[in-house]
Amino acid sequence: MDQAIKSVRREEMKQLGKVLLKAGTMLMSAGANTGRIRNTINRIASAFDYSVELHISQRALSLTIMDEEESSFVSKLRRTPPHVINFTILSGISKMSWNIVQDNWSSEQILADLERLEKMPHYHRWMVLSLVGLAGAGFCALANGSPMDLLFTFLASFLGLFVRQEAVKANFNPYLAIYFAALTASLIAGGAVKLGLGHADSYAFVTSVLFLIPGVPLINSFSDIIDGNIQNGITRGVNALVISFSIALGIFTSTFIYQFQ
Repeated sequence: MDQAIKSVRREEMKQLGKVLLKAGTMLMSAGANTGRIRNTINRIASAFDYSVELHISQRALSLTIMDEEESSFVSKLRRTPPHVINFTILSGISKMSWNIVQDNWSSEQILADLERLEKMPHYHRWMVLSLVGLAGAGFCALANGSPMDLLFTFLASFLGLFVRQEAVKANFNPYLAIYFAALTASLIAGGAVKLGLGHADSYAFVTSVLFLIPGVPLINSFSDIIDGNIQNGITRGVNALVISFSIALGIFTSTFIYQFQ
């Protein structure tokens, strides 16, 4: 009888491990910091009266689930999918984890909700491109750019993001995709300055690449280091540094082409 109970609990632990890894990798790829991932997974596991040991990295998640007596355990590992910032998934999983605690969800219910979140439609591509263009024009307006500067900043940001999306679709290296985007945006904005259509202080040129700034990786890097997750903090910081270098290289290439001083 005891053996049968242990077998049932082991199957439950295996199923829960699959769910926890899916939730954790979804959080990581959507832009959550390490502390948030750890807290969410521990919250879900504790709702089932299990404890969890976690190892969280940028590329993979591994965990060991144990029962209260630590007489039975299951270890699992899962690779993290490509990182794409998605605040809908972050808030959805956070809300779901509290519902699990309050309403005693089963593993099947959690998995179904994770799949629902995964399938939720993203904003339309052209809406994203337009809003990013408007955001770039807004930054230019804050810098006292002229109406012509705003127009060229909108075009530069719009087309820069378009080029980045196409480069990612074509399976280019992510940093190379950012370089292409920065080069495209700065060429368009710099062309306006070169032709005398923009402001002499080149506000459009400066603000056209702001949509590429790695805000989330930088914030997560500092957050992880402060929380004691040094390895992930350094990894995310280096990632943000390489992104910044790719942006700078794109701008440098366009200044070299236009021979700006």
